[in-house]
Amino acid sequence: MVTAGLTEFTSAISLPTNLPALRQRLISLAFPVFLEQILALCVGFSDRVLTGHYLATEHLAAITVVGYLLWLIYGIFSIVSLGASPLIARAIGAGDVREANVIYHQSLVLGILFALPLTSGAGIGCEYLVGLVRLEGAAAEAAVTYLRWIIPVLPLMMFQAASVGALRACGDMLSGFWVMGVVNATNVLLSWGLVLGVGPLPRLGWSGLAVGTSAGFVVGSFVTGFFLLSGRRPLKLQVSLLRLNWGHIKRILRIGVPGCADNLTVIGCQLWFLGLINCLGAEATAAHGVAISAESFVFLPGVALQAAAATLVGQYLGARQENWALQSVRTASWLGCIAMGLGGGLLIGLAHWLPYAFVSARQTAVASAATPLLRVVGGAMPALALTMILSGALRGAGDTRASLLISVIGFLAVRIPATYALAFGEVVLPFSLGSLRGANLGVVGAWWAMAADLWLRALLLILRFRRGRCLRHEL
Repeated sequence: MVTAGLTEFTSAISLPTNLPALRQRLISLAFPVFLEQILALCVGFSDRVLTGHYLATEHLAAITVVGYLLWLIYGIFSIVSLGASPLIARAIGAGDVREANVIYHQSLVLGILFALPLTSGAGIGCEYLVGLVRLEGAAAEAAVTYLRWIIPVLPLMMFQAASVGALRACGDMLSGFWVMGVVNATNVLLSWGLVLGVGPLPRLGWSGLAVGTSAGFVVGSFVTGFFLLSGRRPLKLQVSLLRLNWGHIKRILRIGVPGCADNLTVIGCQLWFLGLINCLGAEATAAHGVAISAESFVFLPGVALQAAAATLVGQYLGARQENWALQSVRTASWLGCIAMGLGGGLLIGLAHWLPYAFVSARQTAVASAATPLLRVVGGAMPALALTMILSGALRGAGDTRASLLISVIGFLAVRIPATYALAFGEVVLPFSLGSLRGANLGVVGAWWAMAADLWLRALLLILRFRRGRCLRHEL
């Protein structure tokens, strides 16, 4: 049964106890996630190319905003995966495979409790969500249209995200890769077909992008369910384990609530940041989105190593090997800094040409505005690598409160005030203390503020790990 299958699985992932084996294990865990993220970015690239070449500028601005809003929705769902994944990883590391399965099923119960009201609320208030980021006019109408196609499949998105996160905590990175492969293939084929009206498919234009995305998640959730029912994965769906267990729910929430608050803080401040950029005009918003798309290929190694580090930290701590948990974090951080530092150099060197991969030659103003943004973020790539990997490792250890505090400091003490100062030229001080003059650099100033935030958070995360207390965090 399940226990026998999982016992076989745990014996196959014995934890390495020397540096060469550790590096090999990190890379073997990270590589499927890396491929998975490439597939996801290919969808984003495909959507942006479709929008930039076949639709209007307001659609280019709308797709940037939609990406942030979907990130917000995923952030709310993260209360489930962030709470359950460290517990599952520790259970696997300790060899308690039945406990891992029980925790996974309780995460699904909790996810259902969150997904149903969230779907209803988002359906009612999607115009309000778009208004939060100060998008107006035709771009705002396009964003609302897109969201109305996505909102009905939110419960399926929750199921997929929670399941893939749980499998990763067990060390099974390949399942997520195959799921996302199906999701992205469905998305791309339908989006191109429905936007352009290929063959028998109707020409839906902008709505075709949303229909393709929604259909991808529907198909992906069925593939995820098939994997988890097959019994050939580290976890297996069992109806008998879907009964509410308050003891496990409390443990998941104790870790997941601060982790979710961290995600929502980051996302909320990013939406605030995006709202400030939107105040600079549609061209600034479009340039911001193009630069984000271009740099997103460079931070793929960080995403992959973040997942690998979180998994290994949790499993080492479950096996009571704190020194190797810390060593896995150090090794992942060095690998991430090297890979993303080299990628940052490419962003700087190719900054003039990269924007044209996302917009047509007629949109030279957007491309020109995106070029300096790529040069700014290229120099901050090592800081982004450290921020991603170290924060992921904190979450793998279950120390989500520290990650929350560091995110709050970075955004509210640096990024947002510095954006006002560098993008708009003025910071209004509290308590009627007056204002400070800044540089008025527009969207470039906002990206300098972002770079400063990343370097500060990287430093604070390094200091947190140097103290080592995060690895003695009891769950």
